[in-house]
Amino acid sequence: MVYGYIRVSSKEQNIERQMVVISEYINNPNNIFIDYQSGKDFNRPEYKKMIKKLKHNDLLIIKSIDRLGRNYDEILEEWHIITKIKKADIFVIDFPLLDTRNKNGNGLTGTFIADLVLQILSYVAETEREFIRQRQAEGIALAKANGIQFGRRPIDLPQNFDEIKSLYVCKKLTALDAAKLANMKISTFYKYVKKGCPSQTDSLYN
Repeated sequence: MVYGYIRVSSKEQNIERQMVVISEYINNPNNIFIDYQSGKDFNRPEYKKMIKKLKHNDLLIIKSIDRLGRNYDEILEEWHIITKIKKADIFVIDFPLLDTRNKNGNGLTGTFIADLVLQILSYVAETEREFIRQRQAEGIALAKANGIQFGRRPIDLPQNFDEIKSLYVCKKLTALDAAKLANMKISTFYKYVKKGCPSQTDSLYN
């Protein structure tokens, strides 16, 4: 049996391009499974249905490897389940080397080449993620060295904040009244009282 799998990230995206290509290999539209969902993991309803149907010597066709998913660690795991546990084949149309079907009469050749290529793609993807993280860290460090601040800008406390805080700590003002006097949300008032008075932590929410 031959199955096709199509994935787009949302229902607003068009599946026609994938459908046209995959339909060249599959006559029965009931054998094409479509998910309108992110490729961050494999928790997708149609993908799960398809995996349950896959059996020994069946063939799964996808247009490109990123339609299967975007996390290469998980792709490798699913690839193993499909090709080694279920003993089905996979063919990636846009990348003919990712084709586990029998080649040149040697049943191991297709699987070996496809597994090797997928491992290389996984390595390249992980290396690129490391480069991106490194470039981001270097960019942040450079920006901080140039005086650029990240995160929320600290609020300007009112000049009489210490006085208001003392009245609250001495229980001469409720937290709500103190926050109003300081022109703050009560959560913000708690935050700055806690920051300035660690010893009062236990009494903040009493």
